[in-house]
Amino acid sequence: TPLQIFEKLIQGKSIYFTVTLPEGSTLEDAKSKLKEPGLVSEETWQLVYERGFLDSLGINAPSLEGYLFPDTYNFAKGTEPATIFKTMVQRLREKFDQPLIKRAAELGLSENETLTLASIIEKEAFLDEERAVISAVYHNRLKKNIKLQADPTVVYGIKTYLRCITKEDLRRKTPYNTYITNGLPPGPIASPGLKSIVAALYPANAGYLYFVSRNDGSHHFSRTNQEHSRAVMLYQRNNNVGNTQDGEKIN
Repeated sequence: TPLQIFEKLIQGKSIYFTVTLPEGSTLEDAKSKLKEPGLVSEETWQLVYERGFLDSLGINAPSLEGYLFPDTYNFAKGTEPATIFKTMVQRLREKFDQPLIKRAAELGLSENETLTLASIIEKEAFLDEERAVISAVYHNRLKKNIKLQADPTVVYGIKTYLRCITKEDLRRKTPYNTYITNGLPPGPIASPGLKSIVAALYPANAGYLYFVSRNDGSHHFSRTNQEHSRAVMLYQRNNNVGNTQDGEKIN
């Protein structure tokens, strides 16, 4: 409370703020959480996009998106924003440890590519048991040079979070729209938790290429477009095309 803060100031005690970033948080979410107690300002927040700062952390990505590990942190009032960001990145590196780094290398994935794939899985998966299966879909698509067609990448690219995406959205050109561009986006679209990072590196042994929401948090997975189209008709008949893994083909 304000009174407690005042009393601590009088006593010369440090004031700590607790900041919790849930899995799947975006930079905008983190900004809101850190600005509320005054740990960052609009000006100091720009550090998350500064190339020199990113290079100093060994981050080959457009920003710190995906690199602020989702966890609970305690920061003293007056902590430098650079220290806050470094702490969160260090927490990520503690989780994304040597065995996982080695596994990523075996798959031919860089740190940024792993986190990018993991962030998409984080945004798509509701059930833990589906993370590795969703990962398998994307790995299979990447191997076959099929566009990922992941709806969360479209949402991230157009920064539209308060409505369902439309057919027009699927065709809007952004670096993150995986309905238009092949391969992975240039960087993560959110901060993945450890479960999604592990899923990105250990996909299920499954031949699926498509999935569609059952509208209960689970997904129906398919190997062929024909099977997928039937599932779309069954589960998404009255919903937006953006809820399908391969929406453009079933318009």
